[in-house]
Amino acid sequence: MKDLGAKTMMFPMPVLILGTYDKDGNANAMNAAWGGIADDNQVWVCLGKHKTTENLALTKEATIAFGTVETVKACDYVGLVSANKEPDKIKKAGWKVTKSANVNAPLFDVFPLTLECRLLKIVDGEKYLFQIVNIVADEKILDAEGKVDLDKYHPIIYDTASHGYFEFGGRVGNAFSDGKDLA
Repeated sequence: MKDLGAKTMMFPMPVLILGTYDKDGNANAMNAAWGGIADDNQVWVCLGKHKTTENLALTKEATIAFGTVETVKACDYVGLVSANKEPDKIKKAGWKVTKSANVNAPLFDVFPLTLECRLLKIVDGEKYLFQIVNIVADEKILDAEGKVDLDKYHPIIYDTASHGYFEFGGRVGNAFSDGKDLA
């Protein structure tokens, strides 16, 4: 084994696209790779100072979509470019916007799975804790029982070590089942 030191490595790390509205009602999107599940209906995202955080200070609501294999280039773009410098970045990304029915935040047409969220609190000035109000899913990624089917849905993950985007692999087991014979 080799010591790598204290670094920000956790796998998988989702590619999260936060959608917010500014004071004039303009949609914004930001790529934020550091986030995850906080509780049954809560997620957290680590954010620095961005147009998105300015918008969250006003609206206290956001959508959180998951980058996909099909959207990797535009997802990277909205992470590279600030809406403070490029007000038309949503248009340049090629995304169409629909207002969420449940929160004051935009839904982007290219993402088949989106969390509609309310900001609960900010911890240490950069860790944003959200409550999931609703989840919107495109029926094309659902199985016959209405559950997300990862054979139909292709979310990507971010590799903090190599700064690469990767797609998920295939199923390798069954949770709450495969280990029973060892119990």
